[in-house]
Amino acid sequence: MRWHAWGPEAFSLARDENKPILLDIGAVWCHWCHVMDRESYEDPEIARVINDHYIAVKVDRDERPDVDTRYQAAVSAISGQGGWPLTAFLTPDGRPYFGGTYFPRDDRYGRPGFGRVLLTMAQVWRDRREEALESAASVMAAIEHNESFSGRGADLTLSLVDKIAGSALAQFDARNGGFGAQPKFPHPAALDLLLELALHRGNAQAGNAFLVTLEKMAKGGVYDQLAGGFHRYSVDERWVVPHFEKMLYDNTELLRTYVHGFQSFVREDLRQTAREIVAWFDATMTDRERGGFFASQDADINLEDDGDYFTWTQAEARAILSPAEMEVAEHYWDIGELGDMHHNPAKNVLHRKYTVQELAERSVKSVGELQELIASAQQKLLAARAQRPTPFIDRTLYTGWNAMAVSAYLETARVLRMDSAREFALLTLSRLLSEAWDGDALLHHVIAYHDGAAPAQKIPGTLDDYAFTIHACVEAWIATGEMRFYTAAVKLADAMIARFYDRVAGAFYDTAAPAEGALPLGALAARRKPLQDAPTPAGNPTAAAALLRLETLSDREEYREIAEDTLGSFAGIVEHFGLYAGSYGLALERLLLDPMQIVVVGTGAAADRLEATAVAGFAVNKTVIRLAPSQLVEDGLPPALAKMLLQMPAPAGAEAWAVACLGRTCLPPITDAEALLRAIEKGA
Repeated sequence: MRWHAWGPEAFSLARDENKPILLDIGAVWCHWCHVMDRESYEDPEIARVINDHYIAVKVDRDERPDVDTRYQAAVSAISGQGGWPLTAFLTPDGRPYFGGTYFPRDDRYGRPGFGRVLLTMAQVWRDRREEALESAASVMAAIEHNESFSGRGADLTLSLVDKIAGSALAQFDARNGGFGAQPKFPHPAALDLLLELALHRGNAQAGNAFLVTLEKMAKGGVYDQLAGGFHRYSVDERWVVPHFEKMLYDNTELLRTYVHGFQSFVREDLRQTAREIVAWFDATMTDRERGGFFASQDADINLEDDGDYFTWTQAEARAILSPAEMEVAEHYWDIGELGDMHHNPAKNVLHRKYTVQELAERSVKSVGELQELIASAQQKLLAARAQRPTPFIDRTLYTGWNAMAVSAYLETARVLRMDSAREFALLTLSRLLSEAWDGDALLHHVIAYHDGAAPAQKIPGTLDDYAFTIHACVEAWIATGEMRFYTAAVKLADAMIARFYDRVAGAFYDTAAPAEGALPLGALAARRKPLQDAPTPAGNPTAAAALLRLETLSDREEYREIAEDTLGSFAGIVEHFGLYAGSYGLALERLLLDPMQIVVVGTGAAADRLEATAVAGFAVNKTVIRLAPSQLVEDGLPPALAKMLLQMPAPAGAEAWAVACLGRTCLPPITDAEALLRAIEKGA
């Protein structure tokens, strides 16, 4: 196979040779991508057909999300479904005239064989070109229509947030947690929105949905019961059997959700899940020396494998555990002779069928004895699993996903008092800003590739990269008070507005406009304004939320105006996105509610108590900032904060104090934790 990279050279070659382009979009973690590679692309006969009739282009969807999203829309318009591998047949200028997902080597599964499809599409291009061009034109029109959301007309009110949440709650599975039927994906932004409404609008149904879903997911096989971390999704409605790949972005957002749950309900199970996710990141998915979070862990070892690294037969577990450990483990994790996997019914996906308390009621052993046996069994199984061939870890460092991880770690550090998470987050952000940013307007999509090397060709950052990095810089300023992070956030915000904001129609495009005189390649000509969480938080509400956070610090009214305009651009249609509009709902809450800023000044135990009081309870509009007295100088604070704080004298003789501000109104300094709690409750 003669593969070409996505770029002008491949398109130029297609035009020169008058050949269509065969576009393959996949991912390193995608099982069926590997199947199609082996069955078809590594087959000499198929390779000959492709080389004779096509210019073949291979794209990694994680590396080029801008390319992937547009051709996913194209293939969905053609075939009614998308996914990976994505297989598209393009005109030499990149417009799709046919496509699908996985094609088997030969006719089976009710699908035409790939060899037959290749010859047919080559013949269409050769002999029925007008038909192909007409199809390509209609597909491009469909992409542009589907990707250009616009829906002004509705008012921006809290009732719109309630409608989004109500749509999500209508799909809530009260028995199993989560939303809808199989397959089941986690929806962290929607869950955070439900938590917000439960805590601050008294929506008991939302609170129940939040807690039940977090409980069921953490007990299920979708959660790695031995090492921590969530798999990508569950194929069944009970969260038992997952697709076993683990993605960075799923786990960063779920980490934040479990932290928010603990922050609000002070439940040990939620705290424990959050700590286990961090432990998995630290042990498996991070560059401990230089900073950085790896992109993904594959599901399988090879094509014959289906999660065997993560699953256990009863005999395998019995060979490792003592009789006492096995007796507990087989009940606690439901390890039976008949397991859960279709390809090998003896294989069990570990999931918690009972709580330790429920086991104690059925056993002569105490809760403490059972916990000791479970802990020792977990360590033995984890050690034995480590001896198995390990699924591939993609060590590529993507900018936006690393920024998401930085934000998640800094929130976790603040709520769970984990200094190690704080330090690693700051190390990672410093690397991101050093290696992926030019210090001014240009942010790149990749920090470093799998081998640790810097990209030879810089891939421009998307809206997501800028927006998530702004959030990470704001979180870093909150965590440290170091003005370099605030300054970086402002520079990146200004660059994001200049590169992506549509000042005529409103809202942000996901990619920057091409340079003057340059023509975008293929479907990149379609402009796209992302609204839907799929699965990461959507670019437009994420950008709007970032600007709102900065406006409260900078006093730059333009940031708020652009955020409001962006959210208003979708107000007439967003309620129809329901479950997939969680990040929009959170951004709208941030817009409509007065910002609550609590600044804790001081060091030592008294300041720790004030900070812990301020942090308790999740609220999307609440920011808790910890500063040393030496930082209370004009050039050491963002302008809006300096206006509020510097006019207030420090309370005489106080070791630590807090200033609570709602909107632009601040209370006098507070030195007592209980008084601070009353002030927060009154403001909320």
